Amino acid sequence: MSSSVEKIKEKLTITDVVSSYLKLEKAGSSYKGKCPFHNEKTPSFFVSPDRGTYYCFGCGAKGDMFTFVEEFEGLEFKQALVNLAAKAGIELVPEKIGERDERDRLFQVVESASEYFESNISKHPEVLDYLTKRGLTKETIAKWRIGFAPNEWRLLHDHLLAKKVSVADMLTTGLIKRVENDPQKVYDVFRGRIMFPIFDQSGRPVAFSGRILVDDGKSPKYLNSPATVLFNKSEVLFGFDRAKTAIRKMDYSILVEGQMDLILSHQAGLANTVASSGTAITEVQLRRLQRISPRIMFALDSDSAGFNATKRTAEIALGIGMEVKVAVLPKGEDPASLVAKDPNLWKQALRNGKHIIDFYTDNLLAKNLDRRVLAREIKSAVLPSILQVQSKTEQAHFLKMIAEKSGIKEDALWDDVKAIARDTKIAPAQTATKDMPALVPRLKGIEGRILGVMFWLEAKKETEQAEKIRKKFGEILGADPARISEENAAGEKDKLIFEAEQYYENSNRFKTDLEELFINLEEEKLKAELSRSMVELHKAELTKDSEKAEKYLTECQHITSKLAAIRKRS
Repeated sequence: MSSSVEKIKEKLTITDVVSSYLKLEKAGSSYKGKCPFHNEKTPSFFVSPDRGTYYCFGCGAKGDMFTFVEEFEGLEFKQALVNLAAKAGIELVPEKIGERDERDRLFQVVESASEYFESNISKHPEVLDYLTKRGLTKETIAKWRIGFAPNEWRLLHDHLLAKKVSVADMLTTGLIKRVENDPQKVYDVFRGRIMFPIFDQSGRPVAFSGRILVDDGKSPKYLNSPATVLFNKSEVLFGFDRAKTAIRKMDYSILVEGQMDLILSHQAGLANTVASSGTAITEVQLRRLQRISPRIMFALDSDSAGFNATKRTAEIALGIGMEVKVAVLPKGEDPASLVAKDPNLWKQALRNGKHIIDFYTDNLLAKNLDRRVLAREIKSAVLPSILQVQSKTEQAHFLKMIAEKSGIKEDALWDDVKAIARDTKIAPAQTATKDMPALVPRLKGIEGRILGVMFWLEAKKETEQAEKIRKKFGEILGADPARISEENAAGEKDKLIFEAEQYYENSNRFKTDLEELFINLEEEKLKAELSRSMVELHKAELTKDSEKAEKYLTECQHITSKLAAIRKRS
């Protein structure tokens, strides 16, 4: 592999690669742009052609062209290598069949099955007719590699056998099964079904979901591949490989249930859509989406079944800190049917999306329940979800909203929330401690950037400006300015000076940036303090220490007010 890497680096520069994803502009001997790995107003992402590396001064992301493609596309190194080789026009010499590891061999088995299913579309016009009537274009059918498994017992088996695929590999990939009473005989798992390949993050088919073409009254409507070496249904999200770039760009993901919902959404221009494929969404899948954007929109049927199906997933998403909204669909409709009628109907449903807490509340209020029954339903159906919301401020916002809409006293709602937390062992803002590791590196990154400018100015003998920075830095952090260099930049001084030189070479823009950096520094410091106070508040509530709880609640409110004031300035 190393020779292939060197060949790619001879053909491509890191600027070639990164500029195909981001808009870059010249900045001295480097290039800069807005970082694709975190949201920012001022570009802090720098690419160095000389070093063949990139570095983000905002979030600390760094690496070479391979790392960039891996992180941006969510690929393994091997697939990133394949992508860059194709871009460079370099042919990777395949390994000999006997030297491939098991996973490579199994990937090829599933790929061969996918090609076979695709080839059957042209032989069965009734399948193409069904798909086009559902609203799919021929281009979409080809793009998503939709295929067909004829209603025969061993056609796929025989096809793969002719291609020298072993029965063992067909069994391992879940394409065939053994006959229960005669294990020497096997049969195709998918028969008489429209085949939707399920792709991994790299865009390789790893499994299938088959929709029955003619309902026989006995078979399930959808049949998915079993768990295999390549396919873990608790990790793979249908469409994620094609949606991740759009999710990052649009800063939210749309979660639908079925393949047709997803494919027609993409066809309508909503490329940030992923699908659960009829299985329960897991925390692993949600965290994968969260890494790209913390905002998610659920497509939800308006009936009670849709409500219950989404509740568990929503609570997981809220619990890991995601912002959860719901697109409420007209009764009897799904995204696929709306797109088939008019794509704007589906887009309108998304525009009218509600926060999940608002949805739960409005859903109950629409039933015109007796006040006492309403209070009981809100306590059981809505308040547990509020406990999953990490921010105390947001919790307070939602409780106030519920009180205003329902007429229930806000104090009573708070009492119910505390009772639920105590009885179910759910603590308000229970994941606050998880915020700490994320906050500290962010804070340290901002500190380093400010210190880099200060050291750089000192090296240029611009001591007066450097001293002003040192003083303000110390005021915000409450530290002795004389000790800032030693405590915050031990062993990092040369690196920080170099970074500042690269960042502000032949520019006085650092003065403007420093204002924003100091605001960010103050904000991140307060966020860290708020997180610590919330942890202490949580501990006090668990131990029923009302005095400490009151103390830390007051601290949280005070810090939140300070944060609000800072955000008004920025």
